[in-house]
Amino acid sequence: MKANYLYTALDRLKTVPYLPKWFIFGIDFLLTFGAFTFAYLICFGFKNYPFDRQSFWVLAIICVAVTGLFFLFFKTFQSVMRYSGFRDVMRIFGSLFFANVTLLIITMIVVNFANHCSNPIFASAALSTQLICLLYLINFLLGFCFVFSVKMTVRLLFDRVNSNVSTYRTSIPVLIYGVEQENVDLAHLLNHMPTVKYDVVGFLSTESDAINKRISNKPIYSVEKTFDNEKVRNQFQAIVIEPRRIERSEKQRIANYCNKYKKEILSSPPIEDWSNDKLQVSELKKVKVEELLQRIPINIDTESIAENLKGKTVLITGAAGSIGSEIVRQVSKFDVGLLVLCDVAESPLHEISLEMSDKYPSVKYKAVLCNVRDYALMRSVFEKYKPDMVYHAAAYKHVPLMEEHPCEAILTNVLGTKNIADLAVEYNAEAFVMISTDKAVNPSNVMGASKRIAEMYIQSLSKHLKEEKGDRATRFITTRFGNVLGSNGSVIPRFEQQIRAGGPITVTHPEITRYFMTITEACRLVLDAGNFGKGGEIFVFDMGDKVKIKDMAEEMIRLSGLEPYIDINIVFSGLRPGEKLYEELLYDAETLIPTHNRKIRIGEVQECDCARLRDSLTLLEKFANERSTTEVVKVMKDIVPEFISMNSQYANLDKPAQKQNG
Repeated sequence: MKANYLYTALDRLKTVPYLPKWFIFGIDFLLTFGAFTFAYLICFGFKNYPFDRQSFWVLAIICVAVTGLFFLFFKTFQSVMRYSGFRDVMRIFGSLFFANVTLLIITMIVVNFANHCSNPIFASAALSTQLICLLYLINFLLGFCFVFSVKMTVRLLFDRVNSNVSTYRTSIPVLIYGVEQENVDLAHLLNHMPTVKYDVVGFLSTESDAINKRISNKPIYSVEKTFDNEKVRNQFQAIVIEPRRIERSEKQRIANYCNKYKKEILSSPPIEDWSNDKLQVSELKKVKVEELLQRIPINIDTESIAENLKGKTVLITGAAGSIGSEIVRQVSKFDVGLLVLCDVAESPLHEISLEMSDKYPSVKYKAVLCNVRDYALMRSVFEKYKPDMVYHAAAYKHVPLMEEHPCEAILTNVLGTKNIADLAVEYNAEAFVMISTDKAVNPSNVMGASKRIAEMYIQSLSKHLKEEKGDRATRFITTRFGNVLGSNGSVIPRFEQQIRAGGPITVTHPEITRYFMTITEACRLVLDAGNFGKGGEIFVFDMGDKVKIKDMAEEMIRLSGLEPYIDINIVFSGLRPGEKLYEELLYDAETLIPTHNRKIRIGEVQECDCARLRDSLTLLEKFANERSTTEVVKVMKDIVPEFISMNSQYANLDKPAQKQNG
């Protein structure tokens, strides 16, 4: 009974709300004033100087004001006091150190002025240099001791509370992967989660000089020895990782070990949320296959992008789709003037509109229900909003469906792109960024060929405009990348459904491979390419290593706690129409040019004549509107000679020379 009462009392203390930032700043402010008061009394009380209230208040106000500015600069008030750690101590030290150096300089200037002034306010300020230095040395030491002591007292109090609570609560023993300061902060955060108790029993590291040492009295193990040693294995139930900070190969290695020994892999929240006073994580989540496949985040020049987009009107087509909606989210983080969200899908457009209202209330936006195929309607959109930047993500992308409906692929992927590109020129948009696909390289299906034709038109138009207008021309930029994890219609949601249903998982071929990257990473690269592209380039993204779809399916089964081919079977259904075993990011004749971003390169491709291509597109549009499927595919193969149909009803339209080359 007493134990339950104590547990309840301690738990209530744990759920005390975080102090607001202004309140913490106020505490630091008062402690700074107290430290200066004591320092002043020590210096003047022991040196037989007369205590001058006017001089004291002048110096005290200057001291508190300057120190407060440095608190703001170092953001000492932003950390949660109960989670205070080494970083917070260093911020306190740095702010007080630089504040007192600044105060010393200011006071020396005041003293120099006082030596030449008879003003009674500064009369007692004509002090020796030694006494001034002593004053601010004591002020620095007392200020640091006061602020540090208060924050550490609060932390130790909550540490004690958590230690007592753990006696009455079942804990989950975990290992933290990594020995960086962020990992130590995460370990401390996990031990303070109010609803689920995690007991950090150690750390994992690949750094040989860290093995067998200790952090916060917790041992550091190597990955191999941890799993090879049965005694160590029995000490933990799960490994906690921050997926975005670990290389893909290392995540896979950890997953293999965990699958073998029936241990869980838990995904921690992003680093920026670990010590955030708005953190609402109550339980870590099981890692997903997307997190195992994703790579360490790339760095892009966000400052330059922000400067380029500031105050501008940005039009995003396909804004409700997987790629388009993520571009919307990322652009919303910048100070744009207006976001114009265009999509033909009513319900998804409504959903992204609601998300904008909830998450980005300060961003001015307009949702427009329209189809890029409708030139007149899109022209009215350009006329009304006159966008500065255009991100063109609207497209049909499903290979089997487009193989059945090539006319629709042409009307949307080719002519829809042409409509938006032509309007961007007419209304003097600064830049047009098109989202392409690796399926446009040596296309084996209608969808890929349609995107390749769109690429060709964008490039030829850019070349024509540069010759005509020079640097004043709209910059046309194409970005080419592979599959994105978690997009609508991707294999991962499909596999998840099949696992929930008890299987089997269907894979088209045991050797089929694909490139993968996260939606977030892809869109960050799109913004970066659109920012520094000069026009006419095809930017090829570094997709990393190819992934076997079969291996991905097996991994998803294991992550679900099941065994492939035993609990969940995998069956091979055969390649679908237009599908090939592997994708390419570059033509054989193309070469790559590096850029400032190691994840982005420029593909040098063969240019085509704009006028000649327009004639072919006119013919293509005629057949597409007439729904002459066979004629449409024939024209596509004339425009893109390397388009060789695979597993398709259109294979008989390939010319003998094409088949031989294929």
